[in-house]
Amino acid sequence: MEASAVSAKERLIVALDSKDIPAARDTVERLDGVVQFFKIGLVLQLAPGAEEFIRELIGRGNRVFLDYKYYDIAETIKKAVARAAGLGVSFLTIHGSSNVIRGAVAGRGESNLKLLTVTVLTNMDQADIAEMGYTQHSVEQLVVFRAAKALEAGCDGVIASGLEAEKIKRISGNRLLVVTPGIRPDGYPEDDQKRTVTARRAIEAGADYLVVGRPITSHANPPNIAEQMIAEMQEAFAARHQTAAI
Repeated sequence: MEASAVSAKERLIVALDSKDIPAARDTVERLDGVVQFFKIGLVLQLAPGAEEFIRELIGRGNRVFLDYKYYDIAETIKKAVARAAGLGVSFLTIHGSSNVIRGAVAGRGESNLKLLTVTVLTNMDQADIAEMGYTQHSVEQLVVFRAAKALEAGCDGVIASGLEAEKIKRISGNRLLVVTPGIRPDGYPEDDQKRTVTARRAIEAGADYLVVGRPITSHANPPNIAEQMIAEMQEAFAARHQTAAI
């Protein structure tokens, strides 16, 4: 799909990192009619009623990104991914080697589930990856390496910051979806995120979807800030299309 034909409203994913399911449901209700794609992550994974809430969201016409970062041996991942695919979620994050990714692809089967490999979390910088043993690579090099391996193993896309989006698109021949968290508006207070970009910069760099949590959910008027971000994204998609056409 060309950038000019993209609906930014379909590309904004709001992270429901709420304390419990009732709080998450309240956020969804407040964003009704504005946002239609929601991320369920580790905060709600073991919350009572989580699976029922996922089914409820999908049943109401919303899309769900299950951000569980599955990481295990290939056979276990295959079974876990098959269960997630049965729920009808749209996106699922996995983590690990090519063998793990191939197990996830097998578990996904013929469903429409998109598998996304985590590259490097957006709250990590050079010092963090060095502590994990990656002393010979920059953050960007590690992200691009993992993206290339994900593509080879049959993954649909990656989780990566907007700082690496352009290079991922280039090395993958635009075959990998880039889903970008760590989105922070201009002037947003510093927090635990280290590799951040604005919504506009992420889209212009090549991101296909943006994941936004606190800048929307902690705002006094979540629907208003979500609408502003969607408008910014739409302008950026149009600018990206114009640049590509030159």
